[in-house]
Amino acid sequence: MDDLAGYRIEPYVDGFLPTAAGRIPRVRTSPTAWDRLGTCRARLGLDRNNYTVNPGLYAIGQPGPEAPVIVTANYKLTFDTVRFTLPGRDLWLLVTDTRGINIWCAGGKGTFNAAGIAEQVRKTGLERIVSHRRLILPQLGANGVRVRDLRKACGFEAVFGPVRAEDLPRYLDRGEDEAMREVTFSLKERAAVIPVELVLGWKIILASFLVAAVLSLIGPDFSVQAIRQRWILAACATGFGLAAGAILFPLLLPVLRTRLFSLGGAGLGLALSVLLPAIFPQLSWAAVTGAGLWTMSLASWLALNFTGSTPYTSPSGVEKEMRKAIPVLAGGTLLAAILFVTGNFL
Repeated sequence: MDDLAGYRIEPYVDGFLPTAAGRIPRVRTSPTAWDRLGTCRARLGLDRNNYTVNPGLYAIGQPGPEAPVIVTANYKLTFDTVRFTLPGRDLWLLVTDTRGINIWCAGGKGTFNAAGIAEQVRKTGLERIVSHRRLILPQLGANGVRVRDLRKACGFEAVFGPVRAEDLPRYLDRGEDEAMREVTFSLKERAAVIPVELVLGWKIILASFLVAAVLSLIGPDFSVQAIRQRWILAACATGFGLAAGAILFPLLLPVLRTRLFSLGGAGLGLALSVLLPAIFPQLSWAAVTGAGLWTMSLASWLALNFTGSTPYTSPSGVEKEMRKAIPVLAGGTLLAAILFVTGNFL
């Protein structure tokens, strides 16, 4: 029987395959409703830190000793992406413990490395299951793996496969070509990260609305209409900043003429903030200027956060920009609050 007392069989497991090292779980290669729901949650940034699978060896189809071994991360979105591109294949899937982090980030953070891969090779008894000594690693994790260390640690050679999981079938059939090595960042790929940015920024957004509500209470006129107008101005400025930094910036990134993400975000924020005087002509210039400055600061901050989602930046460059930009953004936010409150008295 496949159901063992005291254990839960995961929905993505479809039986077990007997091997010389014991029974290996065989995974499904088509998504279930539960998988689709989990993908939506991960794309929205909900509980993504706990969206993992157990590290170890898995089978796809009916692999034998000669079947290839593909290495991936235990972040379930990555795990799913790989297995869903391989229907009708017979191969082994070695899942390493990357602490629930995707391959690209895990390679940079050091959780996808030779030691971790070698540990799973030893734990699963892979040398007794396959007759070859070759592992296919994801190319985006190359910065975290020293091939020499991996060979020394477990006796397996490593080759780096394509950038995208969708190219794995072609890679397995024909080998590598130049297109498989190219890192892209298309409009569709940029748009895919927008929901995550919006959801992850909810704390900033909520705090902004609350602070705006408090600042709107400061002024000589305590009428409901006056307070409501001031709060709507601040809320509109927050919405413009969110739209500029979290939506327009990733969509327009390739055409922005700057390498500084904070500057690009501020520019988009400025483009939207010029609408505020037309929308709120009855409010003072100081309040509207403060609101516009907040739009620019928020858009700049959200754009700066986007550096970790692109292939355009380097860790050292991001760190350098953040050291310079964060004090400016903090000062801009403080000045925006002062101007907004001052405008309430004019």
